[in-house]
Amino acid sequence: MSLQAKREYLAKIHGRYERAGRAHKTLILDEFCLNCGYHRKVAVRLLGRPLPTGLERKRSGPKPIYDPLVLLPVLKVVWLASDQLCGKLLKAALPEWLDRHERGQGALDAEVKRKLLAISPAQIDRLLQAARVRHPRKGLGATQPGTLLRREVPTRGGPPDTSKPGSVEADTVAHCDDSTAGDYVHSLTFTELFSGWTENRAVWNKSSHAVIGQLKELEAKVPFQMKNFHTDNGYEFLNWALHQHLNGRPQKVPWTRSRAYRKNDNAHCEQKNWTHVRQLFGHERFEHPELVELMNDLYAQEWSQFTNHFKPTFKLLKREKQGSKTTRIYEKIPKTPYQRLMDSPDVAERTKTRLRTEHEQLNPFELKKSIERKLKNFFTVLGNLNRESAKA
Repeated sequence: MSLQAKREYLAKIHGRYERAGRAHKTLILDEFCLNCGYHRKVAVRLLGRPLPTGLERKRSGPKPIYDPLVLLPVLKVVWLASDQLCGKLLKAALPEWLDRHERGQGALDAEVKRKLLAISPAQIDRLLQAARVRHPRKGLGATQPGTLLRREVPTRGGPPDTSKPGSVEADTVAHCDDSTAGDYVHSLTFTELFSGWTENRAVWNKSSHAVIGQLKELEAKVPFQMKNFHTDNGYEFLNWALHQHLNGRPQKVPWTRSRAYRKNDNAHCEQKNWTHVRQLFGHERFEHPELVELMNDLYAQEWSQFTNHFKPTFKLLKREKQGSKTTRIYEKIPKTPYQRLMDSPDVAERTKTRLRTEHEQLNPFELKKSIERKLKNFFTVLGNLNRESAKA
């Protein structure tokens, strides 16, 4: 409703309250706020504003190039489907995502596509500012120190080698809500440092045999050969079974561990615990073994393809320390793990061909829909299991 229409509506109801004496202004304002949905102070300021005459001073500066009414219908769809990437990452992801969007929804207007490909990260953030959602909640850490192999597994000296594929970090995430008592599901996170390629798997109670089983499966699946392995000091890793698996092969895999209480020694993997596990499954308690299969069905298929093929990340190039201040310098153009492996001369052409074929068959919008469908089914099953256990 325009300001002129509001003034006309106010004039119509004014006559009904003229006989109310001095209180008629209060009654008029009450009815106006009730029907128009305004707070009293807002209504007073609005109605006291002069009507537009058409001679007002126009907005200074150049005309807006990126009209929200034109760009947001497409930009917001891509942003939501990409799990709300920041402006810099979304800028790098847009060419791939717009291509898949056109395959499913038809060709975009040429001018709209040109502007979406030319838009800056800062402008993307401005257009999406009203739709941004933040997740401030943090989870529990449930790493219990293992002392069995501390002498056998050395701590890593210096920063990891991220120049070639093959360096892998591993960690676990506890799905225990606010209590670590009892049995519950854990998520394993395996991150390759050169590309950022990340795989997740769920296990019940962090047993050593379950961890080794998932590690063997991942070694056979991932598009790189594991050249060294790094973990924290949790007992699920510091055990003889994993030691035998890594060192009992013809070509041993160097294994290092983090320093005690130094989470940054495993920083690449710790970051993925948030972006790949917490943002997907949240912080609820999963205390039913039946959930492991459902989680792995999502982790191993849609989630792995979605995050590794279509979600770009920044890679730290170097740190510069000046006094007490540390400046981190990142690569200018973020890439997806898939793109980094395709650009690497250390990845075999046969592996690149397989990755390229798989990539062409994937559609991020369809993957996102499948992820949402499986998540809905997962939490439905979780709710049913929780109700059944409560009755028992």
